[in-house]
Amino acid sequence: MHYLILILLAPLFIFQAKRVKKNTPRLPEAKGERAGVTGNGEQLSVLIFGDSAAAGVGVSCQSQALSGVVAEALAKQYQVSWQLWAKSGYNTARALTMLQKKLDSKPRLRLDAAIVSLGVNDVLSPLSAKTWLKQQQALVELMSTDAQCKTLVLTRVPPMGEFPVLPQPLRWFLGKRSQEFNRQLERYVKTEARCVLLEFGQQLDGSAMASDGFHPGPLIYQDWGQTAAKVILQHTTTS
Repeated sequence: MHYLILILLAPLFIFQAKRVKKNTPRLPEAKGERAGVTGNGEQLSVLIFGDSAAAGVGVSCQSQALSGVVAEALAKQYQVSWQLWAKSGYNTARALTMLQKKLDSKPRLRLDAAIVSLGVNDVLSPLSAKTWLKQQQALVELMSTDAQCKTLVLTRVPPMGEFPVLPQPLRWFLGKRSQEFNRQLERYVKTEARCVLLEFGQQLDGSAMASDGFHPGPLIYQDWGQTAAKVILQHTTTS
């Protein structure tokens, strides 16, 4: 149904998208180190991977971003060796290319856990949900085999129908698109034991988002990171 509306309202959606891009401030990626070791105890290797949200856009430093929150939470029980591989604007296809290059340069990399944030830029593109799912499956395969990742945490596409920066009806359409992408991902994860599906966060409202109305703010990063760390700890303990 929403694709029929896309055909009918395509000129309006294009106009609104261009206007949002022109008028929305472009926030930088969070500053700070993109790799480190923290905590004491048994060693745990963790990768944060993906797009601008993984890179910490919306907060000033990595300690406030997903990487910092996750590392701090896990360091209470482990010596955490963490890395951040993420870039603003990356869709799943570009992220896959980056991942393959990184793994080629680090053939002995073995990950205890990885957290993936991808999908928003795919929703914004003409890509179909089914094609996106195939790319996600390729990502799971690469992480599980080449990186031998023990706990792979996939983050749901955030509910773009609630992004305050988006005008109607574009917000409604992208909300429907993000829901469709998530339905495809949910069905896949139910049949795939090598990954876990994580909610993006429970603090997603206008006041909790960054100043651009598009990226997570500190509260969302805290909720997201703490939830991801709990999932990793649960699977690490039971494995």
